[in-house]
Amino acid sequence: MNSISISLQNIGRRFNRDWIFRGVDYTFTGTNSYAILGPNGSGKSTLLQVLNGSLAPSVGKLKYTYNDAEVEAGEVYQHLSLAAPYLELIEEFTLNEVIDFHFKFKGYKAGIDKNGVIELLGMQSSRNKMIRYFSSGMKQRLKLALAFCSNTPMLMLDEPTSNLDSQGVDWYLSLVQKFAADRLTIVCSNQQHEYGFCKEQLNISDYKKEAKG
Repeated sequence: MNSISISLQNIGRRFNRDWIFRGVDYTFTGTNSYAILGPNGSGKSTLLQVLNGSLAPSVGKLKYTYNDAEVEAGEVYQHLSLAAPYLELIEEFTLNEVIDFHFKFKGYKAGIDKNGVIELLGMQSSRNKMIRYFSSGMKQRLKLALAFCSNTPMLMLDEPTSNLDSQGVDWYLSLVQKFAADRLTIVCSNQQHEYGFCKEQLNISDYKKEAKG
C-alpha cells in the first residue's frame, strides 16, 4: 500500500497584512479522511491550495512524505487528484478528449478505463459533445469522476457537490464508497452531506488570529 502524509508546522497564510489563518500544526496521513470546515470565505480553499503545493505558506514548514521518502512541494501534484469549482475544464475538448488528456498525466484506478469513466458518468451519448455545451452539473460530475478514477494516493475535494442536485449528491457518495477508501482524502466543505464520511475534522476558525504585520 502506498502511503503519503502531509505535515504542517506553524503554517500561516496572509494576503497583504491580513492573516487568513496561522499557527496550523497538523498532520494528514495514511488512508484517513479529513474534513476542512468553515463558513464561506473563511480560507478553506486557501488552505487546500497550500496543502496541494499551488500556494506557498507565508510562514511555517510543510513536509510531504511518500513511502517514507520526502517529496518536494513542486512534485506533490504527481501524487494527488483534485476536484474544485475553480478548476476549469478545456471547453473546446469533447468528453472523449478531456478524458484522454487527463489520463495522459494520471493512471487509471484498477478496473477502470475510459469506457468505465463514461459509463460511471452515464454520458455515453455525450462522448463527442464539446464540454462548452455541458451543463454546470455535468461539468461537476466530470471533474469528480476524473479525480476519483485517477490512481493517486491522495484525493482533494473542494465543495464537491456544488452544482449537483440530490441525485448528484447520491452519485458523489457512491464514488466515495467505491474510490476513496484506500487513499488520503481531504474535503473542504460547510455542508455535512459532503464530509459526513470523514473521520477527522479541522476547523479553519480555530486558526484565525486577529493580527497585523
